[in-house]
Amino acid sequence: MASESAALRLQGVNAYYGESHVLRDVSFTLGRGRVLALLGRNGAGKTTCIVSVVGFLRSVRGDIRLFDRPIAGLAPETIARRGIALVPQGRRIFASLTVLENLRVAVRKPDPASEVRWGIDDVFNRFPALRVRQKQIAGSLSGGEQQMLAIGRALASNPRVLLMDEPSEGLAPRIVHEVGEVLLSLKTSGLSIVLVEQNAALALRVADDVAILNTGRIVHEGTAAEARGRPDLLNTHLGIL
Repeated sequence: MASESAALRLQGVNAYYGESHVLRDVSFTLGRGRVLALLGRNGAGKTTCIVSVVGFLRSVRGDIRLFDRPIAGLAPETIARRGIALVPQGRRIFASLTVLENLRVAVRKPDPASEVRWGIDDVFNRFPALRVRQKQIAGSLSGGEQQMLAIGRALASNPRVLLMDEPSEGLAPRIVHEVGEVLLSLKTSGLSIVLVEQNAALALRVADDVAILNTGRIVHEGTAAEARGRPDLLNTHLGIL
């Protein structure tokens, strides 16, 4: 994929936790306006990839580029201002604040180059249940509502690239389906998304492209359609038939 069509590119990325070498020469590309599913078993290094991109892990070597601008080694707040937002595993909303307060603290002016712009009203339009509950304490929301708030909070920062770490974790099947519909709608808005997800059925339903990690290395990169047609690949690296 040509660099001008890449929203996010990792090239030869290595990451460490102390003496432990977790990511080994990881390379993959997220195309503009596409969803890339980053798949792998527990412990494969998926979350380490995400925290390396957003600058939370400092022991990282290699090239990470956002719209062809290098971001490796920058502070997390600088990377966020460049246009990346994270929906973290476990949601991590501000439980003692209201829904509206959670959104207000996240608001950031959009990059002039951004394809789509988000205000709080836009988030409420996308998630009507949050509008109804905007004065409610966020910690009292259901799990599904908290996940929607976590996504809405990330959108309020006006990202160009959205990283989502296990958004279906702990949710009922009906809510998992709703998360999938949200992802599809965000993709059509022009947002570029990296989806880390244990639920391979959800990931393969919404993704355009797939990268599979196994013990810290990329062992496959291709289209989601190709992965769906390769049960041998999915069984070998994900343990699903």
